[in-house]
Parts: sequence; structure tokens; C-alpha cells
Amino acid sequence: MAQSPLVFHIDVNSAFLSWESVYRLTEDPEALDLRTIPSAVGGDAASRHGIVLAKSTPAKKYGVTTGEPLVQALRKCPGLCVVPSRFDVYIHYSTLLMNLLSDYTPDIEKFSIDEAFLDMSSTIHLFGDPWTTANQIRERICRELGFTVNIGISPNKLLAKMASDFRKPDMCHTLFLDEIPEKMWPLPIRELFFVGRSAQNKLEGIGIHTIGQLAACNVELLKPILGEKYAIQIHDYACGIDPSPVAEREPINKGYGNSTTLSRDVDDLDTAFTVLLSLCETVGARLRADHVICDCVCVEIKDWDFHVQSHQTTLNSPTDSTTVLYENACRLLKEFWDRTPLRLIGVRATKISDDEFSQISLFESEQSRKMKEMEKAVDQIRSKFGTDIIKRASFLKKDSIVDHAASKQKHLSHSALKEDEKGTEGGGSGKVRDYKRGGNETY
Repeated sequence: MAQSPLVFHIDVNSAFLSWESVYRLTEDPEALDLRTIPSAVGGDAASRHGIVLAKSTPAKKYGVTTGEPLVQALRKCPGLCVVPSRFDVYIHYSTLLMNLLSDYTPDIEKFSIDEAFLDMSSTIHLFGDPWTTANQIRERICRELGFTVNIGISPNKLLAKMASDFRKPDMCHTLFLDEIPEKMWPLPIRELFFVGRSAQNKLEGIGIHTIGQLAACNVELLKPILGEKYAIQIHDYACGIDPSPVAEREPINKGYGNSTTLSRDVDDLDTAFTVLLSLCETVGARLRADHVICDCVCVEIKDWDFHVQSHQTTLNSPTDSTTVLYENACRLLKEFWDRTPLRLIGVRATKISDDEFSQISLFESEQSRKMKEMEKAVDQIRSKFGTDIIKRASFLKKDSIVDHAASKQKHLSHSALKEDEKGTEGGGSGKVRDYKRGGNETY
């Protein structure tokens, strides 16, 4: 007999701040618990630069919000205790959390460093009813690891995530199909997962202010306003429909990727395309350097409000071409981005295979063959004379938001960087995350 679907969503409360507090208390039991005072993780308190990555509950009472500039948070709360981030510590506690969760099911999807989906459908009978089991997990995490989580319980990933965002901290919530009208539909449209500021404004412009109103709206009326794919997706979400399975993310050695946190928010396609090109330059170069090809391209974005989205596409044939990666990345972004201002853009190449055993495409044009040879020639020249010896014309502008090869200090060979270490002109000032070596998520 088929098991009824059951998904838990685990979300660490104020993750970075909680983990920072647990670490400090582990090192010194007499240390002040940052969770009990107005405090925040992120930025440089001395220079008042950076943003708030996480804040305590007392800081929240002053109006401090995650993602706002540190200088603004300090105006709201002059006594705010600001501590720098330590991602090695956070990765450690994230790993402990995932190891604990694996005691309950082998079917885990690590959604981010502080979130995970658990498919409990085939294992819940080993532990008891869903509510009791979720609370046991929550209490065990607090007792053994020292921090708190919220747990959402539902029949699919969307509703589980929505449920875990209900009242915090240290709580469990259910959101089953029969509870949607009461618990989800009265919520403002901005509370629906995947709805950014731009989509919110468009929906409110036609009189849709709640999730229930969106669910009741004819999806055909939404398509001209939001685009066909996006309109169908968020309408399904408003109705509680999400067929996506709980699936393990790509292993760390199965993908090549790069992302950049931008020096300013981006809300236009041309600038976003420029960032994608910079990212694809390094991803493509790394594929060619390792003599591998990819069969799938994924684009990830994070907006100004820290909402993360990603879409991927399977290629017509495996490639290591920067041009092919870029063309597909642009198409993906254009399809799913609703123009909510972005602060992070990433590109990832997955489904990796050895280029020595790739199948020859019968449809490869002379132009594409010449492009491949050109890219290999550029790699060789950069390797010998430095990465900045050749740049695309689009990056010659001094106000370019990104460097012509994003995160080249991390991604390209040492010989190619011998000149770059002296500094470059016109590069963006954003911080870059390396997917392959680790960051907020492991793939």
C-alpha cells in the first residue's frame, strides 16, 4: 500500500546568531549569550560597513531586520552588539544538524546551510505520529546541539516551508491540505514562497492582496502580467500544489559553479546578463581546465529580501563552452526572474562527464567549432600572460558591476593569476562565493 506523503521542513531560528552563541558558550560557559541581548552577526562594527546576516529576538524588537545595512541597524539600536561572521563555525553546526536529521530518514534535501527537507513518508511509522515526532526532533536538537528550530509538517515541500515560517521561535506547525483555507489563504501575498517584491506589486495592482485571492484567480488572467511559467507556478503554490520531490542536491564534486554578491542591487536584464557572462567565463574555463563537460546549467538568484530561487535546464549536448553556458543562463534568467532587485547571482554547471568520452554532435556548426577553438586559445593566452590580458569588450567600461572573470583568484590557475595579484581596474567590489569549495550551501 502506498505511503501517504509526509514532509518536514527544518529551519534553524536565527541560524548564524544561534550558532555563534552556542560556539562562544562552548568555548567559555561564562560568556554572555548573544541571544539574550540586542545583537547581530555581520559586517564590521568598527567601520559600520556590511549588512545584518542574523539578529537576536531582542534586536528584532528595535526593528532590526536581516539584510539591512549595519549602519541603519545601529541607528535603530545604538547599543546593538555586532559580531563578525565565522562561516567555518556555521558549517560545523550545519553538519551536526544534518547528521542528527539523518537518524530519522535517509531522504534529506539540504535546502540551505540552515534549512532541510525530510521525506518522512516511509519512516514515520518507526517513530510515532507526525506531530509527536517533529517535537521530539525539535527538542533533541535543542538538548544535544544547543540551538532551536522551527519545523513545518505537511504533505509537500511548499506547505512544509510555509508552515515552518509560522510563529517563531522553537515551534512546530502543521499545514495539511484541509488547513490551507484557514492557515494560509488569509496571509498577505508577500508571504507566499517565490513571490518577490516586483510580483507582489503587480498582483496588488490588480487587487490581489492575499494568498487566497491568488488561489481564486483565473490563472489565464495572470499570465500576461507575470509570464506564463511563473504565473502557473505561483498559482499552484497558492493552491498548495507542489509536486517536487525531496531530492539530494548535487554532491560537491559533481558540479562547477560560481556566484557573486553584487556591489549594488540589480533590477535590469542587461546588467544581470553582464554578471552572468562574468560568471560563465570562470565556470567555462574551469570545465576546460579539468577536461570535463556538463550536461546541465543552473542559475541561482537571491533578491534584496534574501529570497532564493533557482532554475536549471538540460543542454542539447554536453559542453564546456563559455558561450553555450552564457546563452542558456540568460534564457533561464529571463524565464523565471520577475525583476525583483537582486543582490546575488550564481551559475552552476552539473551532470559532469569526462570530455574524452563525449559523443560528437551531428548538428555542431562550423561557427560553434570555431568558438570552441577560440575559447581554448584564450585560455592558453591567459594562462601564460595573466587573466586580464584578454577581456571581452563589454567589460572595458570602468563602472562595470563585476570583473570580466568573476572570482578568478579562486577559480583559475595560479599561472594565470601571476599578473592579476597586482590588481585590476574596473572590477566590481562584490564578495564572491565558490560553490565547489563551499559557501552557504554545498552542492
